[in-house]
Amino acid sequence: MPIIALVGNKGGAGKTTLCVNMASALAAKAPTAILDADPQRSSLQWRELAVRDDAVAVIDAVDDLAAKVNKSRRSFVNLVLDCPPSVDAVQTAQALGLCDLALIPVQPSPLDLWATVHIVDRVETAKQANPRLRAVLVINQLEPRTRLSQLMRQALAELDLPAARTAIRRRVAYRSSVLEGRTVMDLGSRGAVAANEIRELIEEVIRT
Repeated sequence: MPIIALVGNKGGAGKTTLCVNMASALAAKAPTAILDADPQRSSLQWRELAVRDDAVAVIDAVDDLAAKVNKSRRSFVNLVLDCPPSVDAVQTAQALGLCDLALIPVQPSPLDLWATVHIVDRVETAKQANPRLRAVLVINQLEPRTRLSQLMRQALAELDLPAARTAIRRRVAYRSSVLEGRTVMDLGSRGAVAANEIRELIEEVIRT
């Protein structure tokens, strides 16, 4: 059973949006829950907006994350942890100690890149206690035609973590679906391209 943590060191990187969409895609194949460990509780707010009764379960895990993970393992095959936007948060440290895979969304911006440098150090420290931990950078909100986006892969190559080949592009479908309490999986043809991106990312980064 994979435990996936969405980790960031800066707000606005699209961490929660990626979290709920990945969880929705995973839930199509096996029971999946989001454990919201971010004190802002953005995933929980999204779930409250959900228009479908069978939307992905979201569990408040700001406190006692380890206990919530252990309990959730009994009912769910996949767990997706939505962490605070800070590597200094106790919940982030706990998540890195518990998860099999840490995904680190990075927008094509110097600020995001600088913030990510600190995550690399924390991941290496976490691996000492959790040797099964893998961490992968995910370019998020990519705009392929911009010069900054084109330079992003070159910049990420300087870090000591692999970057996923699959990038998540900047699309209206991601923003509009979250505001509606849905995911791109629920939008039919309007979200088809975005949904395929999410599925491709999952296929690439999750080892079964």
